[in-house]
Amino acid sequence: MNLEQPNQENLAYMINEIKGHLKLVNAALISPEDYRLDDYEEVHDLYTMVGKRKGKLTMMEIEGILEELRSLRKPAEE
Repeated sequence: MNLEQPNQENLAYMINEIKGHLKLVNAALISPEDYRLDDYEEVHDLYTMVGKRKGKLTMMEIEGILEELRSLRKPAEE
């Protein structure tokens, strides 16, 4: 899998991997469908950072990652 190639499959893979590393109680709140391909670069940066930490994230880092993911989500359809 070449994660340098922006596509929906790679985006979903990275979001799911990030969720796994964060060990969230309610991981269903983060869905790959909630993110745009336009934000691929930012998601890739988060994925790379989380991968380098190998699951050893502080609470502040987890909160920062969640805040960044929240800011990248598509606006709710009305």
